[in-house]
Amino acid sequence: QVREWKNEGSKRYMCTGRPGWLTVSLRVGKYKKIHKNIMINLMDVLEVDSERQVVRVEPLVTMGQLTAHLNPMGWTIPVVPELDDLTVGGLIMGTGIESSSHIYGLFQHTCVAYELVLADGSLVRCSPTENSDLFYAVPWSCGTLGFLVAAEIKMIPAKKYVKIHYEPVRGLQKICEKFTEESKKKENSFVEGLVYSLEEAVIMTGVLTDEAEQSKINRIGNYYKPWFFKHVEKYLKADKTGVEYIPSRHYYHRHTRSIFWELQDIIPFGNNPVFRYLFGWMVPPKISLLKLTQGEAIRKLYEQHHVVQDMLVPMKSLEKSIQTFHVDLNVYPLWLCPFILPNNPGMVHPKGDEAELYVDIGAYGEPKRKQFEARASMRQMEKFVRSVHGFQMLYADCYMTREEFWDMFDGSLYHKLREQMNCKDAFPEVYDKICKAARH
Repeated sequence: QVREWKNEGSKRYMCTGRPGWLTVSLRVGKYKKIHKNIMINLMDVLEVDSERQVVRVEPLVTMGQLTAHLNPMGWTIPVVPELDDLTVGGLIMGTGIESSSHIYGLFQHTCVAYELVLADGSLVRCSPTENSDLFYAVPWSCGTLGFLVAAEIKMIPAKKYVKIHYEPVRGLQKICEKFTEESKKKENSFVEGLVYSLEEAVIMTGVLTDEAEQSKINRIGNYYKPWFFKHVEKYLKADKTGVEYIPSRHYYHRHTRSIFWELQDIIPFGNNPVFRYLFGWMVPPKISLLKLTQGEAIRKLYEQHHVVQDMLVPMKSLEKSIQTFHVDLNVYPLWLCPFILPNNPGMVHPKGDEAELYVDIGAYGEPKRKQFEARASMRQMEKFVRSVHGFQMLYADCYMTREEFWDMFDGSLYHKLREQMNCKDAFPEVYDKICKAARH
């Protein structure tokens, strides 16, 4: 298809032919209508190499599919981003994170090789040792350097349960101290925080294990179970710590049924025990279905009165960041997920020369701030994130100008490769693909 596009005279930009409503991002990309759509129907797990401890997959393999395939074989991947429908391609070209990222980094840091079809129709493999510039430039590039056709991801042995410890913490300073302390401990397989108000949070640490106390097993993934964030909140309300054993796959997808806490805005009675028992098996509705069926008016309303953002900030700026989120948005719960950011080349790396501990702050829901105005409030947030050398996830609405965008991200390697590989006529620049200012 790429060669055909070339033979026809490379008249317009190319993009993947997967419809915009199918993606997990709430944004509907307008570029699909005007660009040359290249159909990439690659959705298979290609090989599981137990000796190298690597799984080779095609880009449309989803997280749900991958864990279902690997777990029975005794394997899993180090970072399993939350929602079942997230694809390997999306997590590499965008980014992905999970509560194990304080050990392994972002999803891209667990990948050992990519295979891409470039603008000239050639197929290349890149890794830290071959075509390394391309290997480091691909993450966050949103499909603007080439089409991903396969990826190799590290595997680790799977265990049956996650032994999880819930700890309510009060006082913002204490919350930040406790969260930072737990994030630095490599013996924690998982670290996650749910912040329910400026002064209240539950910090969870988990360890992988094959043994479990039968009386403390909680299969939270079962359709009739309370939504996970509501279950966690009980520990805060009762002001007591607790320990549970959650089957691993249930843990990996613990926020899936309630789409974190987005579902409470869509189905307010969704966590009612009667509803869960009778109709719980019907949720969550696929994000793709919601996007396909929402009209333009609803979409605009959603854009103005609803926030879905992930900001990645250095751990040392956590307290200041939560305060900023509180003032500019006032959305709760906030999701806290720590990750180690290695000093690799590419668009996203720490300011210094060595790896640094960062935290993903996820704000999903309806801002309670009185004067919330999507554009102005988000521009303020973005400015703050740039000032602490943080990053905004690219699936979300981004209001930055081109200069601000390249101030946040390091474009040196990316632009060099676009020049080298003649991407200029083949793919839009990443900024033009994702930023509101470029699209309107």
